Amino acid sequence: MQKTIQSAGARDGTAVIRGEKKSLLRRLTGLKVGVLPLPLYLAFALIVLSSAQLGDLPKDMIGGFAVIMVLGILLSDLGFKLPILKSIGGPAILSLMIPSFLVFWNLISPEAMDSVNMLMKTSNFLYLYISCLVAGSITGMNRKTLIDGFIRIFIPMLAGTLAAVAAGVGMALLLGYSAHRAFFYIVVPIIGGGVGEGILPLSISFSQILGGESGSYVAQMIPAAVIGNVFAIIGAGLLKRLAEKKPELTGNGVLVMEKNGQKLGGSAYDGEPINFLLMGAGLLFACTLFIFGHSLSPYVGIPGPILMIFAAAVIKIARLLPAKIEQGAYHLYKFVSGSLTWPLMVGLGMLYIPLKDVTKMISIPYIIVCATVIAAMILTGFFVGKRTRMYPVEAAIVTGCRGGLGGTGDVAILSASGRMELMPFAQISTRIGGAITVVAAAFLIAIWQG
Repeated sequence: MQKTIQSAGARDGTAVIRGEKKSLLRRLTGLKVGVLPLPLYLAFALIVLSSAQLGDLPKDMIGGFAVIMVLGILLSDLGFKLPILKSIGGPAILSLMIPSFLVFWNLISPEAMDSVNMLMKTSNFLYLYISCLVAGSITGMNRKTLIDGFIRIFIPMLAGTLAAVAAGVGMALLLGYSAHRAFFYIVVPIIGGGVGEGILPLSISFSQILGGESGSYVAQMIPAAVIGNVFAIIGAGLLKRLAEKKPELTGNGVLVMEKNGQKLGGSAYDGEPINFLLMGAGLLFACTLFIFGHSLSPYVGIPGPILMIFAAAVIKIARLLPAKIEQGAYHLYKFVSGSLTWPLMVGLGMLYIPLKDVTKMISIPYIIVCATVIAAMILTGFFVGKRTRMYPVEAAIVTGCRGGLGGTGDVAILSASGRMELMPFAQISTRIGGAITVVAAAFLIAIWQG
């Protein structure tokens, strides 16, 4: 009898332990990193990261995607959940800056860096991403919104640029900088359109006019651009929060109002069923647009991405593309922006944010001047947009993109604001505004030097 009781007790104890194990497993499975259950995410991450450490990671698109996806899913999830950060563009800040710090501290293996470099630079993933966003967002846009938006965006862009120069140079003078250093080495790099399209041409111009190696000018200008980009991301996150509290100030991604103050309709394709064959056609359309701009650029002297944007706009306005192909391009854009934004930013942070250069020049006054430049642009865009029949939040976000690192910055800023559909306007603001800034700065420094 006693043995029977002991046996029953043992069975009960075993059942309790099994029940506790099942309960723990259910709790662990209930925890998610992004859309992945925690145990599954850990298994994926372990395979990818151990492969990188052992030198077995493929140095191709597969290896590159694996690395940026593992980090992007985790960092964006943390950014959406962490207090304070989630209100100021946390996913964008963490996805961009944490990988940059990991590279700075030499915590990412050379194999992982090689794979990401292959994906981002050799395979040009950034421009594929932007091409899909431009093609889909423009062709999926309300036609009247597109026409009005392209015309009106130049008003806050110009006003924001003038305000940024005045406020940035003024604050720098108060903090002990010379007007020359403030304008050419802090303000201009921030609003110059990024590294490839802004800082590199500027550095070549400066070296030809002032003498010295262009690399030394790059090192002096990049810190302002990086810090400005971070503040632009924070500003976009704060604007998103403002829009949630005061919905009358936002078009939720739509830039222009009707005369009666009503929002122009969004995409006509939101309610259409997803067709994967049409998405494939949309991908071909996006690639063709990019190739068109790239091929024509040397003959007309206009950057390829700008030509791509204008070509997409003409196609949409003239109704040259069948509606079904527009639908495919639009749904492709929704997939790419929803799934690949944060991993893309991990790749950008690993390869395009040089913290080594930033840390050499950083100081409290320097940061204050950079923040002033961004704040002046965003505030000007907000109030000018409000007076020119644009939604203030969207106008401020697009104007704030003037302080981003080119296409890289546009992605980070728009993702922080949750308004990727503004990409065409952001690209115009960044690239056209940046090109004008570069030409004007080269002209002015020649006069100043003379």
